[in-house]
Amino acid sequence: MACEGNVFTSIVSLPAFGLMIMLIILAVFNHRVPLSQSDFHEIFISNGDNSTISSHLHSLTQNPHLAGTRGAQQALSYVMNQFNKLAFRTHTAEYKALLSYPLQRSLVLQFENGTRTKLWLDEADMGQAVAPYHAYAPSGKVSGKVVFANYGREEDFQRLREMDVNVSGCVVLCRNGQLFRGEIVRRAAKYGGVALLLYKDSERFVGKRDGFSKGFGEMRNGVYSEGYGEKKGGIFEGYKERTDGFPGEGKDGFSEVEGDGFFKDDGIERGTVMEGLGDPLTPGWGAMEYAERLDIGVEEVRERFPSIPSLPISGYNAKVILESLWGPQLPEQWKGALHSEVGRVGSGPTSVDFEYKERRTMATIRNAFAVIKGALEPDRYVLLGNHRDAWTYGAVDPNSGTATLLEIARRFRLLLRKGWVPRRTIILCSWDAEEFGMIGSTEWVEQNLGNLGSKAVAYLNVDCAVQGPGFFAAATPQLDSLLVEVTKEINDPDYAERTVHQLWSAMANGSVKIDRLSGVASDFAPFLQHAGIPSLDMFFGEDFPVYHTAYDTYNWMRKYGDPLFHRHVAVSGIWGLLALRLADDLVLPFDYSSYSTQLQEHAKALQGLMSAGITLQPINTAIQELKEAAVTVADEAEELRHGSSTDVAFELKRRAFNDRLMLTERAFLDAGGLRGREWFKHLIYGPSKYSESKLGFFPGIVDAIYKAKERDNGEEGKALIQHEIWRVARAISRAAAALKGNLI
Repeated sequence: MACEGNVFTSIVSLPAFGLMIMLIILAVFNHRVPLSQSDFHEIFISNGDNSTISSHLHSLTQNPHLAGTRGAQQALSYVMNQFNKLAFRTHTAEYKALLSYPLQRSLVLQFENGTRTKLWLDEADMGQAVAPYHAYAPSGKVSGKVVFANYGREEDFQRLREMDVNVSGCVVLCRNGQLFRGEIVRRAAKYGGVALLLYKDSERFVGKRDGFSKGFGEMRNGVYSEGYGEKKGGIFEGYKERTDGFPGEGKDGFSEVEGDGFFKDDGIERGTVMEGLGDPLTPGWGAMEYAERLDIGVEEVRERFPSIPSLPISGYNAKVILESLWGPQLPEQWKGALHSEVGRVGSGPTSVDFEYKERRTMATIRNAFAVIKGALEPDRYVLLGNHRDAWTYGAVDPNSGTATLLEIARRFRLLLRKGWVPRRTIILCSWDAEEFGMIGSTEWVEQNLGNLGSKAVAYLNVDCAVQGPGFFAAATPQLDSLLVEVTKEINDPDYAERTVHQLWSAMANGSVKIDRLSGVASDFAPFLQHAGIPSLDMFFGEDFPVYHTAYDTYNWMRKYGDPLFHRHVAVSGIWGLLALRLADDLVLPFDYSSYSTQLQEHAKALQGLMSAGITLQPINTAIQELKEAAVTVADEAEELRHGSSTDVAFELKRRAFNDRLMLTERAFLDAGGLRGREWFKHLIYGPSKYSESKLGFFPGIVDAIYKAKERDNGEEGKALIQHEIWRVARAISRAAAALKGNLI
């Protein structure tokens, strides 16, 4: 009996034992140890999906989406739908801005023998893309002999003067690549030119890896022909030119193609020629529907636009013109990709009948946002931004960045499902109308300046995420160390066994190269140069040949830019991991020792430009103050990283410390702004008025130096330079005080 009882007990106990085990497993599962910050980082990095990015890019680039058009609304809807599918809090911000579109374009060449030829001004396969034009170029109908002025730099026009070439009354032809196109137009007008023609020179792409430079002639349907086709005096046989220039509006917008090929250099670079950032009618405040607006005729508005008309043309048409010029010999260094095919600068005998009609109109633009609210510091914002509007199809510029931003959003949702909640709020920003002059981002910054000034941690910008091989970055210096750390965590897309950092440093002979954000090339400009927010911009590929042309297509990306979309995955990894660190680190990962070191290097470079009687001692003294403050702060940061998060007093101390780190960048702002360009407030990083300067820092000092040289005004010029030095010194001293957190 005893034996039978034991057997029965054992048999009955088996299911009970199994149930007990299941309960234990469930208990463990329900009370598992929360994932750590490094766990979430690993999940984020390991879940990149190149096929998802490719799908987003394919969808975004099916149609042109120039700001203010139906295509722009479609792109907005796509981005918002993706954000909403991921169940983020979303909203849009709407503005009314002055935009510019082409109505009519005509160029007729008259050669020395009396023959006349009308140039074809479109690309071979534009589809519904807007006709090539310069936004905000004024309407005009002029005639004049042609003169070639190389890149349109001051030194180029001076060289023409040395060759006894008179530019006055001429149509000026220049190649793009060294200056902002708007500046070239203004300089042509300064020397008496009546109109400007600008072409994209392919010189910098010659000799690129096999196939890369062929992107000039990459058709939307994927067919590429190296043949030059039939031509007569610059007109492509079998093509019908679009003269209306505006997409949609009841026209099919297609160029008819009957030839068997087209020119490799038929890509035509669109772009704005307006000076400054943002809507020209609302300088310094947001362009909401019922905002105050300046009259378009007031000087402050008029000076934003060139005084003479301009048009972009193809490299082939430029060659046709250059081959027909007489006059002095072309300097060898001016030939570019055209090499020995051209020989003289003009003027004439070839002349141009130039006609352009522009339409300026108030258009609605819309920014889109997805918000992930922070758990502990919801009023501190980490912003990731990309613009989605494009001159044409925008596969590289900007929708490689848009597709990457949507991939980051997908991975953030994955982290949220696994229990992650950011400490600080993360905002994903999709800007509109960047191509017209960073209008969408600028209006939003101006509208939200108060909140951004007190609450924005950093702005991380990606415009063209992928242009080709190799990693490039620019940042405010306190972000340098963080960027280096993050790139050590991401595998290089072209050499999987190595990290992005290893290849990046190899490109610079062992030390990474991080540029500074002095230009106004993308949406980081209003955040840094107007609002003083630490900022960063990054991309793969130094340049690409289809920039702002109708050939910036998904097919080009698939064939040349990133066939497997691995570079896109790498950018999303770096971009997202930077955001995670800035949103979740207990102490913000800012390194002001790096900033002080960079400022010392800037001062050293500036010293060589100083003439007798001018001293940089005020700046050097202020930099030393910042350096000492940075050392003290580094010690504080180490202590605050390891304190208790449950101690309220300690948390408040850490928050106050982080605010000092965050707000130090704001101290580099000056309420008066740069002289003559008061919107630009940052005295360390901003655009110089004089593009000939190679210095990407201290723009006010650089402007004063060049102004003094230009006017040869001796002691008065020295006094102005010294005053700008003192302004910078005071800004650096303010930053040191803000970092220390003490009143002086």
